[in-house]
Amino acid sequence: MPKRQQITMQVEGMTCDGCAAHVRKALSAIDGVGEVRLPSWQAGKAEVLAEAAVSDETLAKAVENAGYRAIVLKRRELDEGRKVPRAERADYDLAIVGGGSTAFAAAIKGAELGAKVAIIEHGTIGGTCVNIGCVPSKTLIRAAENCYHAAYPNFEGMTACPPPRDWQRVIQQKDELVAALRQGKYVDVAGAYPNITIVKGHAQLTGGRGVAVNGRALSAGKILVATGSQPAAPPIPGLAESGYLDSTAALSLDKLPVTLTVIGGGAIGLELAQLFNRFGVKVTVIEAGLRLTPQEEPEIGEALCRYLQDEKMAVICGARIQRVTRGGSGQVVEAVIGGQTRSIESERLLVATGRRPNTSGFGLDRAGVKLGKASEIVVDRFLRTDNPDVFAAGDCIGNPMYVYVAAYAGSLAAENALTEAGRIYDLLPLPRVTFTDPQISSVGLTEEQARASGKQVRAVVLPLDNVPRAIAARNTKGLIKLVAEADTGKLLGAHVLAAEAGEVTQEATLAIRFGLRAQDLVETFHPYLTMVEGLKLAAITFTKDVKQLSCCAA
Repeated sequence: MPKRQQITMQVEGMTCDGCAAHVRKALSAIDGVGEVRLPSWQAGKAEVLAEAAVSDETLAKAVENAGYRAIVLKRRELDEGRKVPRAERADYDLAIVGGGSTAFAAAIKGAELGAKVAIIEHGTIGGTCVNIGCVPSKTLIRAAENCYHAAYPNFEGMTACPPPRDWQRVIQQKDELVAALRQGKYVDVAGAYPNITIVKGHAQLTGGRGVAVNGRALSAGKILVATGSQPAAPPIPGLAESGYLDSTAALSLDKLPVTLTVIGGGAIGLELAQLFNRFGVKVTVIEAGLRLTPQEEPEIGEALCRYLQDEKMAVICGARIQRVTRGGSGQVVEAVIGGQTRSIESERLLVATGRRPNTSGFGLDRAGVKLGKASEIVVDRFLRTDNPDVFAAGDCIGNPMYVYVAAYAGSLAAENALTEAGRIYDLLPLPRVTFTDPQISSVGLTEEQARASGKQVRAVVLPLDNVPRAIAARNTKGLIKLVAEADTGKLLGAHVLAAEAGEVTQEATLAIRFGLRAQDLVETFHPYLTMVEGLKLAAITFTKDVKQLSCCAA
């Protein structure tokens, strides 16, 4: 088999994704070229895997014939069966610090490229999502939802459902699911790749490309820091001394409290507050902002607040917490609310005010890795740190801290580190979901953000009592809000409060990504009696009153 090389080319003259496609096609057509990596025109580089006999002149001429300019910067020999060159005098081609979703996405990408990869993890494999985040919280949320809707099938008589007879069994089932997914989707997956090694121990960066694990020195061609995040608590006087639950501890309580105060009216706080409220706990939510979910459209926060209050949950917004103390039966939160000081006492206190990057204690400074104001690792658009041999991805580089973003970033960082592919970390448009009932899901700009950017916009709000699927399901709680450019009708944002909002916004994500108009949604077939039909009806609302239309005449 002919020897293959990885050839790095600088390409000039590209101004759009179409240009990149032309260059990629031209290079791919050359005899002896096996693969062309040109992830974006902004990168200005192409990586070509080709037989050594393919000359620099042949490559440059093909690009020139396509209308662009190119020069070959370097060539590197590839080992047989590998798509990346072997790191010289190194134990591993890629050493990953951390063992969560980011790390595994990066390791799999590295393994697919033929690299020798180490995942270094001192704790439980799998990271936040599978162990203490998405998976356990969503399975408990579903259990609470089933309990609640079984008690109130017609969505009437809105009070909290009776506590489960065996809360410990609910937790046990959650733990069994977590253990099964951790084994099947992490441990077993790593075992399926012979070039991935899990190294147990605490990693310390020692400078350059060096890593020490429990004092044992390792060397790597490249290093990826994927250390995740941890729950953050605000500096409230007396909070630490009084004791509190974070989201991790709340998901593993050995028994349900009678009363619970939740500090934080964002996604995590509201998901857990509703969960416990539906399991019979008397819950009070305290939010510093003037409304719940302050990052969402005001119509959504206001509507969700009403629904939670209908479920007999106490919601307090605009609160300025003064201190936390120990009371006779638990913790007491003292806060100024509406100009008056109030004391709110509960058996347990849950603080859900966000997460912070986990970047302390890994020797990042010795490797020349800089941190930002929120202790996040500072990276460029290719996820490279100030040390060109160290990349970072996932929650440790700051918001947004979503597992699907982490996995995307891990794969991208690994490819950039190992092949110099120059793929750009691009998060637009990025959908998000809050798993309350009804769910919140948003993508793109809010109306306020669009106006602040100088755009002339139009916005419409469609209550779900105009959506046939919601009517047929006897659950019209929610709304759909669309934001579009006033002159072109180009869709800028979609914001949904509905039972399955996360499923609805995916169409809007594609529409925003590809620059479609609201009218394009109108002119697209949507199956009748589906919730996503609500997007079409909302788009129609820009020009018509849907109340004046028959069910199928939209």
